[in-house]
Amino acid sequence: MRRTVILSTAVAALLATTAVATLPQIGWASGEPIVGGAPMYPTKNIIENAVNSKDHTTLVAAVKAAGLVETLSGPGPFMVFAPTNEAFAMLPKGTVENLLKPENKEKLKKILTSHVVGKAVMSDAIAKMVDDDHGAHPVKTLSGAMLTAKLQNGKLMLTDENGGVATVTIADVRQSNGVIHVIDHVLLPK
Repeated sequence: MRRTVILSTAVAALLATTAVATLPQIGWASGEPIVGGAPMYPTKNIIENAVNSKDHTTLVAAVKAAGLVETLSGPGPFMVFAPTNEAFAMLPKGTVENLLKPENKEKLKKILTSHVVGKAVMSDAIAKMVDDDHGAHPVKTLSGAMLTAKLQNGKLMLTDENGGVATVTIADVRQSNGVIHVIDHVLLPK
């Protein structure tokens, strides 16, 4: 009997710690999506939310180096295709470090604004535009670069002017001044 009680207590303790470890992260209870381990609040702007995402530290550093903090904190609306740290790490070795140098500010700005659209468009609306355009919808960015939006196996894909492709991995992260769609590759202008 004593052995059963000890075993039951041990199982209960294990289940209790497992339940705590698998509880939703803060933010889910009130409906905010979690990006990079942080809740994304629709009452905060793009910059206020992005600085809390551990998956977007490279993007935040680049936005600061390019002088775009004030712009992306502004009223918008903006749609940002936000590459993760892993996406930046896929660029050739030394690329990010080189782009962050003050003398490359304009080039960095052009790359970053090739990820920003002057409208806040949710993924279902983009999917409808892709469908209406028979499978490929042109998307003009703030830099003037063109992206092509497509759907492949139910996923939103973006192709840049060089043929590089990014997949939206987290869609429809609402912000007070727009929306963020997290992507897995950096998009480059010509």
